Amino acid sequence: MQIRRRSSLWFLLPIVFNILGGIVAYFVIRDDDPKRARSCLLLGIILAAIPILLFVVPLLVGITILPHFMPAPMQYMHYI
Repeated sequence: MQIRRRSSLWFLLPIVFNILGGIVAYFVIRDDDPKRARSCLLLGIILAAIPILLFVVPLLVGITILPHFMPAPMQYMHYI
């Protein structure tokens, strides 16, 4: 089996569509260029994880430490 090199334009799919684009690029070019197909899939996963790491994790950390920094009267307020 001869491996055919595919165009670098396939990297645009995971850049634009994250995981979905990486999966599509992987399944389309996996037989012709397995190394580039795997790279497209990993790029899609990494680009999808970046917003999670930048926004969700700090938000969750902020929520968990929030009660420690509240003024004393507000600590004992209960909401219905």
